[in-house]
Amino acid sequence: MSKTRSEPKTTMFRGADDDLALVADEWNDPAATVGFDESRPSVLMLHGGGQNRFSWKKTGQVLAARGLHVVALDSRGHGDSDRSPDATYTVEALCADTLRVIDQIGRPVVLIGASMGGLTGILAARQAGPDRVVRLVLVDVVPRYEKDGSARIREFMFSHVHGFDSLEQAADAVAAYLPHRTRPRSAEGLKKNLRHRNGRWYWHWDPAFLTKPNEDPFVRVEQLEQAAMELQVPILLIRGKLSDVVSEEAVADFLEKVPGAEFVELSGAGHTAAGDDNDAFSDAVVQFVLR
Repeated sequence: MSKTRSEPKTTMFRGADDDLALVADEWNDPAATVGFDESRPSVLMLHGGGQNRFSWKKTGQVLAARGLHVVALDSRGHGDSDRSPDATYTVEALCADTLRVIDQIGRPVVLIGASMGGLTGILAARQAGPDRVVRLVLVDVVPRYEKDGSARIREFMFSHVHGFDSLEQAADAVAAYLPHRTRPRSAEGLKKNLRHRNGRWYWHWDPAFLTKPNEDPFVRVEQLEQAAMELQVPILLIRGKLSDVVSEEAVADFLEKVPGAEFVELSGAGHTAAGDDNDAFSDAVVQFVLR
């Protein structure tokens, strides 16, 4: 049996541009893991807009405990990864970074993408081909998502772009935004998502992701839908039942257009499905990845 790591190591990849450093958490590096099973693909996890690699920590640990090589990436402009010098955050740019990271991993991968990461995953899986991306998990995202739900996300991000006076103030904002989620007893965990500068706490992503007059990274509906229809690998769509971003109608439409896709709905989760009900989410992912 493979020797696994319960805690990841921090590693670095290069984006589409050599000057762009992308930081990741990595479990079970094949080069350093005794008895690693080379027959299994690696798992590359892509977070949503405004999130970072820590969104995947619990699921990463679960997958690593099953002996899988797992990489949770900070996308450009998010977390500890470099910000794009010209504030280019289109889905095409994110896809180019993902393809470059897959090259550096050097093994076939299962892509798991939430929201923005899921849309990136569709395009990356199509461009990479079935030999490089062998499975795809879409976490509460389809190409024809609900504009009102997406607008609520952007409104939340915009409304706090100038930071918070304290961690508790940030916790209050998150609790108001995610009323269905149990509020943690301590706000200390938010330190992984915030940075303290000049007496205030700021979300750890590039404000230009929202403020630069640039193409919305969530557009290109027809292009992404066509890419999903052309995929020849197993696809799992996971929806949070409380989601206002992916509707039941959108799920039905996606499954009709991509008839080979599987579908799981998490009854106690919203758009942030992996964090809302991580046990159920991780179970669904493990079953799909290891099948």
